Amino acid sequence: MTVHLSSRALMSLLVNGPKATDVLQTALDMGLLDALDPGPARLDELATRFGVLPLRLYKFLDCIESLGLLVRDETADDIGATSYQAVSGLRDAVTAVLGPDAIERDRDRYPWRQLHGRLAESLRGDVSIDDGFTWPPKTAAQTAEFERSMALGLGPAIETVRRHASQLWSDRHRLLDVGGGDGTLVAHILDDAPALRADVYNLPAVAPLVAATRAARGHPDRLGFVGGDFFAEPLPGGYDAFSFVRVLHDWPNAVARQLVQQAYAALEPGGLLLICEEFRTPDRLAMQFFWSYFLIGVDSSVSRLREVDFYTELLTEVGFHHVAVLPGTWELVTAYKPA
Repeated sequence: MTVHLSSRALMSLLVNGPKATDVLQTALDMGLLDALDPGPARLDELATRFGVLPLRLYKFLDCIESLGLLVRDETADDIGATSYQAVSGLRDAVTAVLGPDAIERDRDRYPWRQLHGRLAESLRGDVSIDDGFTWPPKTAAQTAEFERSMALGLGPAIETVRRHASQLWSDRHRLLDVGGGDGTLVAHILDDAPALRADVYNLPAVAPLVAATRAARGHPDRLGFVGGDFFAEPLPGGYDAFSFVRVLHDWPNAVARQLVQQAYAALEPGGLLLICEEFRTPDRLAMQFFWSYFLIGVDSSVSRLREVDFYTELLTEVGFHHVAVLPGTWELVTAYKPA
């Protein structure tokens, strides 16, 4: 078995090595590798066979896939229909390296020991970390803390949007950043687009955070806030650009599809839609592996990384045209509503 990795992917594996070992050891001990070796095997059938929770198993298998050791076929919105096939020789390779006498694990060495060495229990639902992770946020304080933490990880999105600023904003007038956090991204956009006005659309509890960003970044008349809930009401109209940045991957396929449809309905004719988030690529093993590993024990979140093709195909189905993928640290998907 030969797996070709880029330097970045190899570094990701090194950083996440102990967690990857934990995942593969658990898959071996449970007998999952025996079931995946002949493949393909459906997620819902595996969950029933091993008495585990399907959503947690999806994230667990996502960890193995991110290592290049599984092939996933997900063709429907129902994740239970997702099927998996192990690469040739996977079980034998894992047995040779992680068999009963190969390593002696010590869960107290690891800061993530809530899950480390206990993944089988977690898959059955006996161990959870939901007590320390609430999604979606339930209180104003939880919402504010979540948005502050998300703003810290916006660097790749900011870099990509700034890289293409002249192409994106030269003929735009009003932008609505849906789920736009505390306005950090919008503030950077406004720095490069002096003729643009932008509003953050988010839960009302986020309004004070956006106000603080507005004051700190010096856009008193161009950075606004619109409070609302996209589950309870249509997206507001009057905008010739909409953006979803690190938003759609937090929701199931059906919800992502609904939000794109809402954006299409609300956009002015000729309007621009942007989608920017981490996509599944061979070079992004660190994010894919760590996020999936962390979320195995979290039932409240269905967040997962998608291939960029999911969005390009969805945008075309909804009616957008001129769909494109612009390069960057995180790729940027753009599409236009017909004029």
